[in-house]
Amino acid sequence: MSGSRLLTRVRERAAVRRYSPRTVDVYVRWIVRFVRFHHLQHPAALGDAAVRTFLTHLASERKVAASTQNQALAALQFLYGEVLERPLGPVQGFLVAKVPRRLPNVLSQDAVRRVLNAMNGTPHLMAALLYGTGLRLSECCQLRVKDLDLDRRELRVRGGKGGRDRITMVPESLVVPLRAHLRAVKVLMARRASTGGGYVTLPGAMDRKAPGASRQWGWCWVFPAAREYWDRVAGQRRTHHLHQTVLQRAVAEAARCAGIGQRVGCHTFRHSFATHLLEAGYDIRTVQELLGHRDVSTTMIYTHVLNRGGRGVRSPLDVPAG
Repeated sequence: MSGSRLLTRVRERAAVRRYSPRTVDVYVRWIVRFVRFHHLQHPAALGDAAVRTFLTHLASERKVAASTQNQALAALQFLYGEVLERPLGPVQGFLVAKVPRRLPNVLSQDAVRRVLNAMNGTPHLMAALLYGTGLRLSECCQLRVKDLDLDRRELRVRGGKGGRDRITMVPESLVVPLRAHLRAVKVLMARRASTGGGYVTLPGAMDRKAPGASRQWGWCWVFPAAREYWDRVAGQRRTHHLHQTVLQRAVAEAARCAGIGQRVGCHTFRHSFATHLLEAGYDIRTVQELLGHRDVSTTMIYTHVLNRGGRGVRSPLDVPAG
């Protein structure tokens, strides 16, 4: 099996397993790095020892995080188990990357508003949605019209992290801006459809099950890209959702303009959303469901942010003498 054929096979097997496109791309990159590390030898000619050597190299030479090393291991286990049909044994004896204990970066409510006030247009609406709902960046970008119920103030996340669906609320203050935004998007998609475009990518086998759905309003992206692209396979002019980097750059620039000294990214809004809910007295199980965490222990990290520092303990410097 040639190198190109091997990567094609990886993508085919990942599609059968219904892995997200992002996961597939990450796996392919790790497999390519693994092959290059072993001087372009075919993975079929390598084995457990080669995997151990590669993982040790990542920890000792590349100084990668533990999560990155686990990601590489998962990609190689998929390669050998699903593609080459030679499952790896218990991969042991390699240098394990250290797992640092880091607390999430959280902004105050005032700092969040300063960042949002430094933004405008669609990026402002998306950033406000991140903070107001606790969405991940990818979940916000991939939001479809049918999953936004403004009458019930509900937002449904489909196929979130781990393939899990969940429901979160829509902030009351965003209902009117979202309605206005959707009206503008509807006009845009209608104009593209009138010139032969206006198609969107559908998940799974929906292209075959409902061929006309790719132009239906409900399947349109809430935040479409500014330009269309030509899909050579489908032979259609399609609209992709807004790329994540557009919002990432806008948030970074807004934080700089607002004079925020902390490192601020799109995920900072999600961390702030969870912490501020807990500060307001909401139950941690409720916050867990809104965030879509599989285990409440993941949500518990926000209690460390909540109970440490200036909130949980009074500094002796602030205790009056006598």
